[in-house]
Amino acid sequence: MDVTIFGSGYVGLVTGACLAEVGNNVLCVDVDARKVDMLNAGEVPIYEPGLDEIIHRNKAAGRLAFSNELAAGVDHGLFQFIAVGTPPDEDGSADLKHVLSVASTIGEHMNGYRIIVDKSTVPVGTADRVANRIQETQAKRGASVEFDVVSNPEFLKEGAAIEDFMRPDRIIVGTDNPRTAELLRALYAPFNRNHDRVMVMDIRSAELTKYAANAILATKISFMNELSNIAEAVGADIEQVRVGIGSDPRIGYQFIYPGCGYGGSCFPKDVQALERTAIGVGYNPELLHAVEAVNHRQKEVLFRKMSEHFGGDLSGKTIALWGLAFKPNTDDMREASSRRLMEQLWDAGARVRAFDPVAMDETRRIYGDRDDLVFAADQMDALVGADALAIVTEWTQFRSPDYVAVRDRLTHPVVFDGRNILDHGQVTAAGLTYVSIGRGQMQPES
Repeated sequence: MDVTIFGSGYVGLVTGACLAEVGNNVLCVDVDARKVDMLNAGEVPIYEPGLDEIIHRNKAAGRLAFSNELAAGVDHGLFQFIAVGTPPDEDGSADLKHVLSVASTIGEHMNGYRIIVDKSTVPVGTADRVANRIQETQAKRGASVEFDVVSNPEFLKEGAAIEDFMRPDRIIVGTDNPRTAELLRALYAPFNRNHDRVMVMDIRSAELTKYAANAILATKISFMNELSNIAEAVGADIEQVRVGIGSDPRIGYQFIYPGCGYGGSCFPKDVQALERTAIGVGYNPELLHAVEAVNHRQKEVLFRKMSEHFGGDLSGKTIALWGLAFKPNTDDMREASSRRLMEQLWDAGARVRAFDPVAMDETRRIYGDRDDLVFAADQMDALVGADALAIVTEWTQFRSPDYVAVRDRLTHPVVFDGRNILDHGQVTAAGLTYVSIGRGQMQPES
């Protein structure tokens, strides 16, 4: 099938590459000429495991192309995917200007039946706004071409997006037109072979499903972080509590790991947008307010623990950071816990020596060159001259370091584990003080 993807960001590139991988002819359109030039030159502007190989393979096979010609994109595909950004507006609601701009483009250039697929994460009611914009734009040029608008939210985890798209848990299709539903079933048939994963529902329910899924996952994280603070206050070990409650199949082990807060492009933005949606219809979403408030507070836990350990004075101290991205297997720094920690450290007069396997270039782009931020060659190099180590991202390579080597490189032998990934017995046996989430401070063995 012929497919157009408007937007060559994270969702657009993964969607376009995976649809091309199963044989479709995909044209990705983006107004950013520099990004299009990069992609046409073989450069992939984001880090996602396996994505560059799929893009290169399908580009070479002629099934995947990139352009900034908007009219050509509208002309190309029966399916017109809208996969542009929906950044939070000043009040926390989703900013739909890019989505509606694409709708105007489609209405301006459409000369035959098209299925417009809302792939971006958008508030309830967006499909109606997209349809109205297309109708209005057509009316201005005296046209009345048939089209349908479908909600087809993405459920991609950064770092595992290719697997999520190629082997989905579910494929949500929001439409009131049975014919359109069947066309979407045909498009997704290659991803749906061993059992039916397509779930057809009304458009507004599909739009809410995406926000609801992310809000529930964010709630589990914030609730576990709240429990971690309670556990620490009463002298319990949150990791033992986690195992105890996770064994209940009604709860499960996913998304109940305590830490220093969630980040990324989805959870913070989507919780805020769902809050604004609820407020907009006269409902006060108290639980969502709490989820967001707990997360903001949790991002300050590591700094508070460091400040307490060093007697309230971090001025002149150098802190080694292992991990910058908001989660492993991505270079995404949006709402990353490391950002809040670094900014607090700098405000306190401290310096940072940081290492991340893939996110250092993105961090440099955000903060530029500054004297109080040094990017290390590797994780052990980050410890040179540092007073303490803080682990902020749970990259696999950080899980089993040479603890004695860590101790010998630190001016003060203390580790702040913001993701509870280290074996506290091995840490303290090596002569290091271990400070984690929900377990208090553990002194080195004598």
